[in-house]
Order: sequence, then C-alpha cells, then structure tokens
Amino acid sequence: QSGSSFHVFDQGQFAKEVLPKYFKHSNMASFVRQLNMYGFRKVVHIEQGGLVKPEKDDTEFQHPYFIRGQEHLLENIKRKVTSVSSIKNEDIKVRQDNVTKLLTDIQVMKGKQESMDSKLIAMK
Repeated sequence: QSGSSFHVFDQGQFAKEVLPKYFKHSNMASFVRQLNMYGFRKVVHIEQGGLVKPEKDDTEFQHPYFIRGQEHLLENIKRKVTSVSSIKNEDIKVRQDNVTKLLTDIQVMKGKQESMDSKLIAMK
C-alpha cells in the first residue's frame, strides 16, 4: 500500500472489537460520520463506479494529511468548523470553480461514452 489511506476490511468485527476501545459506541456509521467531520473521505475506485457494491467488505478512507511516516502532518487534521461566517468568499468561488470544472468533465465523459456506445452499436 502507498501509506496514504487506511482500510477497514471487516466492518462488523471492527465495530465490535476496535471501536469500543476508543469510543463510547460501537457504531460504524457514527465512526464514518466522525471521519467525515475531520475531512477523511471514503475512497471509491473507478471500477466500482460508486454504484456497484464491492464484493469484499473493504472500506478505504483517506485524508491529505494522513500519510505514512509523516506524523508532523497529523496536527493539520482538525474538526471542520461549520459556522457560515467562517466561510470566505474566495473559498466559495474556488468551490464553485471546482464544481463547474467537474460538471464540464462529466459532460465530456458523457459525450465520449455516447460516442463509444454508437461505435459499438455500429460494430455489432
């Protein structure tokens, strides 16, 4: 592994045996909600497409500051502040730009997919 993420291979066992040692609960959904609050994101692999349930019970999480051997970065993993006043206008602009770019990329991908579909139909 690259050391830029961690895996939970058996959610049931993890929730039953690991979570109670460090939290006041043994609820996997609560643990995932906490991870999200601190900026961790579930890694979705392209082949899963985010839609197909993976065969094996393997959930992977990553955070830009969670990197093997880079312990000094851990202090940057902080709980997100959600007060509206803390959101700067330039942050909103950056987010809007990101969303616009994503939407454009999706449109391009859809166009390529449709082109491939029609070529495939023609080949059949």
